[in-house]
Amino acid sequence: MNVTIYTRTKHFRTVAFDTKKNAVLLIEQRLLPHEFKIVATRDFHETALAIKDMVVRGAGAIGATAAYGLAQGVLAFRGDDLNKFSAQVRKVYQVLKDARPTAVDPVNAMNDVCAAMQKGRTVEEKKALALAAAEEFANEDVQHCEEIGRHGAKLIRNGARVLTHCNAGWLAFVDIGTATAPMYAAQAAGKKFHVFCDETRPRSQGATLTAWELAQQGVPHHILADNAAGHLMQRGEIDLVIVGSDRVLGRTGEVTNKIGTYTKAVLAARHKIPFYVAIPLSTIDWNLKSGFDIPIEERSESEVLGAWGHLPSKKRAYVRVANPSSGARNPGFDVTPPELITGIITPAGIFKPRDLWKQRAKLGYRS
Repeated sequence: MNVTIYTRTKHFRTVAFDTKKNAVLLIEQRLLPHEFKIVATRDFHETALAIKDMVVRGAGAIGATAAYGLAQGVLAFRGDDLNKFSAQVRKVYQVLKDARPTAVDPVNAMNDVCAAMQKGRTVEEKKALALAAAEEFANEDVQHCEEIGRHGAKLIRNGARVLTHCNAGWLAFVDIGTATAPMYAAQAAGKKFHVFCDETRPRSQGATLTAWELAQQGVPHHILADNAAGHLMQRGEIDLVIVGSDRVLGRTGEVTNKIGTYTKAVLAARHKIPFYVAIPLSTIDWNLKSGFDIPIEERSESEVLGAWGHLPSKKRAYVRVANPSSGARNPGFDVTPPELITGIITPAGIFKPRDLWKQRAKLGYRS
């Protein structure tokens, strides 16, 4: 996406790779919308920490980061012993996999890199194949988002009022985004519409990231308190809901996304408002058979008990908001059942959640 800083506009990808320095380049998302900064992770441990600490976040973005991180880890290997090289691959894979457990994209991305390396006969060949596969995953992520936009744009009519939750935009992917892709495609087609961004407590990705993206793109929008969506739905002020996902079960159609998504789906069903989920193929989990088996990340209670912001001095600071002696629960994600979802917008088209398994050949399933 194009980013305007002061008067200069330049195109950026959320995730990129510096081959000369063997470094993963990331937009530091914790600083947005107050500061735009690119950071470089120098080894796979730093790359995993960037995923864990949410320097980078979002399904496709952490998928690409993990793919590049795996390539980064194997490129740092010295020697030509294939057994030792394989041990390095396993170590790097596990460190990156453990960084954030709920999203399936990092695992799918690293599996692609590992599969590509199998074709190499020497350590040097495997290194080259790893980096090429990581680049391919990143480019495919962008292509998938473009295709999602093409399929989803028809859902946004002129004058529509669209609700989205969390950030499934350009910052959550390598470029363009999933939930935002139909919006950007509709905008390019000349349609006029308005977007409501849930603030998405406790980390406020809607208020900080989605709103910043839409402002950069010139899309009319308002930030909405998480608990206000039902009020607007009740009064007929929301026509459509589009969200992203961190894991969709291909066998059942269950959708894992940022905490609060299930609540919005229930409200949308109550008010007969179409509820769509936009995903690239890398977000589909073809193995798990129940949403209860999805590992739900439990994050630090500090995110609920306080908030980060920028002081007048422009320094970033944490402020405790909650009662000093209280603790908190902080599940990062929830699971929405298929009966509450109107359709899944994919690069291959729009499908009913329960039809994913029947359409698995179209959706990249590999047995």
